[in-house]
Amino acid sequence: MATATTDPITIKLDQLFAATDTDGDGYVDWSDYQRLVDRYLTGYKIDKSDRRAQALLISYQMQWAELLRHADGANRLSKEQYHFASRAASVDTSRFNMVEGVPHAIFDIMDTDGDNTISKAEFKQYLDVWNITDPGAMDTFAKLDTDGDGVISRQEFIRAVREFFYSQDLEAPGSLIYGRLSR
Repeated sequence: MATATTDPITIKLDQLFAATDTDGDGYVDWSDYQRLVDRYLTGYKIDKSDRRAQALLISYQMQWAELLRHADGANRLSKEQYHFASRAASVDTSRFNMVEGVPHAIFDIMDTDGDNTISKAEFKQYLDVWNITDPGAMDTFAKLDTDGDGVISRQEFIRAVREFFYSQDLEAPGSLIYGRLSR
């Protein structure tokens, strides 16, 4: 009997879907993204009028619009629709590149001291925002810090997000950005 092999990108998108479905109703809709934005602002103690908050909100709105564009008119996405739309939107850069735009806005939120790097404490806040409670999740910090200088640079963070969406390697640093993957 042959065992079914699950595509690595599917495994990662399953994890992202579960984290993004903030109300646990089995669908992702705009209210889930709004709750994520609110969790970032609360977790990092950023006022809604702050330019970083506005950039995060706008980038998520643009990502949501792109997901809907690839979901044939749905206004909420099942896991399967989310997978399809995420894959399509991550490679279709004709309007908004969600793999580049949203991560830059998230990085700006995470970088609380404005030094253009993410410290361990700032990364811990990120894990809290996403409700990542895996005890090994902080180990991901060292893997994302590819040059070993003790911080995650903007380039390292963006590279990690690209790996999450494009790499077939489930052990690549970016594949672990939302915690360890269950297979």
